[in-house]
Amino acid sequence: MSTVQPTRPDNRVTTAARDSTSRWRTMLPPAAVLGTLAVATIALHVRDPHEQGSWGECPTKAFFGLDCPGCGGLRAVNDLTNLRIIDAASSNLLFVATLPVIAYVFGRWSLGCWRGQAWTPSERASTWSALTLVAAFLVFAVLRNVPAGSWLAP
Repeated sequence: MSTVQPTRPDNRVTTAARDSTSRWRTMLPPAAVLGTLAVATIALHVRDPHEQGSWGECPTKAFFGLDCPGCGGLRAVNDLTNLRIIDAASSNLLFVATLPVIAYVFGRWSLGCWRGQAWTPSERASTWSALTLVAAFLVFAVLRNVPAGSWLAP
């Protein structure tokens, strides 16, 4: 069984008909990521991570007694869903500060999928971004576990 595709007066299949099917296929990965994030965000809004033990305990905190760079991230998401931005920053400043960057990267990726043109940052940009992110995580992890940076602890 074949599907009939719209044709132009010169009997060529329209690009729009072909592109609409492939566009939806290329948008599946961003849609899946966005859907997963939405479900996780709703779960964190409904089940408050501020309540002791509601989501378990961070393994780094449990085994080593240290706050990892992610500690407070669940509470920060809950605070953001309740529009408490200052509380979210108090829970995990690094997470809140990186949200605009995460939104930008997701937006560029999604737009590239929509247009059918993959967004591929240069190797140099990718390397520097990764190194900067790792350095920020390390500095943040150290600072929030020393007395001078105790205000960064969740």
